[in-house]
Amino acid sequence: MTISLSIFIPFIVAIFVPFLYKRIQSRKIGWFVLLVPLLLFATLASFIPPIAKGETYTHTFRWIESAGIHFTTYLDGLSLIFGLLITGVGSLVILYSIYYLSERESLGRFYVYLLLFMGAMLGVVFSDNLMVLYVFWELTSISSFLLIAFWYHRKKSRYGAQKSMLITVSGGIAMLAGFIMLHTMTGTYSVREIVVTIGQYTDEPLFVFAMLLVLLGAFTKSAQFPFHIWLPDAMEAPTPVSAYLHSATMVKAGIYLVARFTPIFGGEMTWFYIVSSVGIFTLFWGSFNAVKQTDLKALLAYSTISQLGLVMSLFGLGSAALNEGHSANSIIYAQATFAALFHLINHSTFKGALFMVVGILDHELGTRDVRRLGGLMAFMPVTFSIALIGSFSMAGLPPFNGFLSKEMFFESLVNARNLELFDVGTMGTIFLIVAWLASVFTFVYSMIIVFQTFFGEFQPERIEKPSREAPFGMLLAPSILAILVIGIFFFPNSIGNYLLRPAMAAVYPTLAGAEGLTPQIVAWHGFNSPALLMTIGVIILGAVLYKFYRYWRGIYTIAPMTWNLDAAFNANLILLEKASHFFTRLYMKGYLKDYLVYIFSFFIVVVGGAIVYTGSYTFDFSNDAPVTANEYLIVLAMTVAGLSMLFAKSRMTAIILNGVLGYSIAFFFVVFRAPDLALTQAVVETVTTALFLLCFYFLPDWKKERSPIGTKVLNGLIAFAAGTIVTVLALTVQGNKMFESISVYFEDSYQLAGGKNIVNTILGDFRAFDTMLEVVVLFIAGIGVFTLIKLKTRKEGQDFEDQ
Repeated sequence: MTISLSIFIPFIVAIFVPFLYKRIQSRKIGWFVLLVPLLLFATLASFIPPIAKGETYTHTFRWIESAGIHFTTYLDGLSLIFGLLITGVGSLVILYSIYYLSERESLGRFYVYLLLFMGAMLGVVFSDNLMVLYVFWELTSISSFLLIAFWYHRKKSRYGAQKSMLITVSGGIAMLAGFIMLHTMTGTYSVREIVVTIGQYTDEPLFVFAMLLVLLGAFTKSAQFPFHIWLPDAMEAPTPVSAYLHSATMVKAGIYLVARFTPIFGGEMTWFYIVSSVGIFTLFWGSFNAVKQTDLKALLAYSTISQLGLVMSLFGLGSAALNEGHSANSIIYAQATFAALFHLINHSTFKGALFMVVGILDHELGTRDVRRLGGLMAFMPVTFSIALIGSFSMAGLPPFNGFLSKEMFFESLVNARNLELFDVGTMGTIFLIVAWLASVFTFVYSMIIVFQTFFGEFQPERIEKPSREAPFGMLLAPSILAILVIGIFFFPNSIGNYLLRPAMAAVYPTLAGAEGLTPQIVAWHGFNSPALLMTIGVIILGAVLYKFYRYWRGIYTIAPMTWNLDAAFNANLILLEKASHFFTRLYMKGYLKDYLVYIFSFFIVVVGGAIVYTGSYTFDFSNDAPVTANEYLIVLAMTVAGLSMLFAKSRMTAIILNGVLGYSIAFFFVVFRAPDLALTQAVVETVTTALFLLCFYFLPDWKKERSPIGTKVLNGLIAFAAGTIVTVLALTVQGNKMFESISVYFEDSYQLAGGKNIVNTILGDFRAFDTMLEVVVLFIAGIGVFTLIKLKTRKEGQDFEDQ
């Protein structure tokens, strides 16, 4: 129950933020919002001891019984790590934003978006039901869209938000299809139940397709190649957003998905090869492209892509443990997952600190262009210290936590290279070489952050503001993260025993309790350690490449290196827009008669084709009641009135003939002994006919339509075909019973809805759902109209110009 409430608390508080924002000073609203993640972090921290002992917590709100969709929360070691990151880093980000954002900003809107995102991320990591997880998954895309576009008057912010949403939502839809396939195979939406029973369904045809679609969702969200292109553009968001979404939370959602579904798909070799290969290439590609960036925030964006690839590759390697049973090899593979979880935590600390450092530089100096910076160590000693700690940790140097997890990464690759799974040629060696080269580039761009920003010549003429240290409040949050970077290095096994061990049990439920599954984390493995030798090699080659960067940076201008996925993405968007305009012009003629032709032609082709293809045009009149003379007369009157309308020369005549049709239907209801319907039809027909007469009285005379004979023939054929198909369809349905009548369901109306009269129950209860959705649509349209009116009254024309 506590975990369920923790998801909804951010949403509930977000409702009240706009009202509080109007009544208190704008900066104080941040302190109020800060209480939310602090409270949630403290609550989740209280679960660490029992979770470390192997406890798990589940709570279910019964929801849609017939579909098996319930709001079920599940807290175990894996979800606890992510929950602590979401709330812990969220607390520091909000603290940082209080001093970073100006009071002139729309702080109320900012904190509403941030709380929505926080609640959505908690919903993702705590949801056990696939459908509920998907809802929160897409809500993270929507809320991140709002956060990235917070400075919506900037063209780049709008573009970055649009790009991130298009890519992540598309991946989410693919993931939804995978979830549906899983449910089709297993008959349940519960992740825990699927983990237990998945062994029965690995040979199902849908299994591999479901796996690929789930991976597509994970890769798009976690910016894996080639879907990484949205992350650099998302850096147009305010720095607190970048520090939160793109270092600790949103981009980790895909990582969480891979970890959570490893017990389901990890035994499939396709999963192993795809996850590890995509991760390794993303690691290299991100680090290689980070070196050439001149914007420090863009550099950190590609750095994040690289680090996410590292974690993803480790999860891929670790999934092979599920193919090895309980052998020694399985433990070796599983330790790659241990390294992934450890680096996941470390990355959130040093990358969050670095994002905040870049935000400080931008806030205090007015630029984050590394070409305009230099010599800042004397003016900003605290900021320099934080940058040094974060950068050296990212580079994998001691005594910082990144060194420990980077060593474990190298060890996992060295150990995995010697196992039987890599008997497919030189794949293991290629993995090791690519990872080592990526680490070299990681070292280079880490040195760029430190030395080109804080050392060298000071250039006061190239910065926009006087150089000075940031205020204490802005330094507090990154300082806490920097302290954690060092603290974790000296006390890593506290995290290993209390957080990583229960998380490993969640990823490997079949190996839980196995000896060596959770190794001791040590900083020193001896001089003969391959990981240490690789680290020394990284430092030596990285230092050389950094020193002589100006001599080899030309490789980025070589033709293959200039190929740009962003350009391909933009070209495809332009192509889609042009194609949509072309096809729209083909059918949007501006004439109602043309639209009716399209509609009826489509109806004829689809419905008529289906009737002919299925051969269902069989009629059975044996059980029909006899047709009386009264009914023949009414049909004759309706036929005459309908045909006469075609030749009417005035609107008045057409309206009267249309009224004849309506009143004839009322007579039919009288003949069929339905006086209530007859009365309703008569009243409605009387009102509509009177309104028609009143309106058309003021219109000009009805001019005779002069259409080509071919058009008239075509319209006549379409009308005749549509009428024929409707008649055949009605007779076919009346004479054939392919399915059991739905009335059987409504016979139980008293138990379902508490109504003894079936008709009243349908109208008063089941029909209310349709009415509710109609009201929601009208409400959304009303919000849109209100927004347009409000925007029109504002004189912000200048603000919407491109900056």
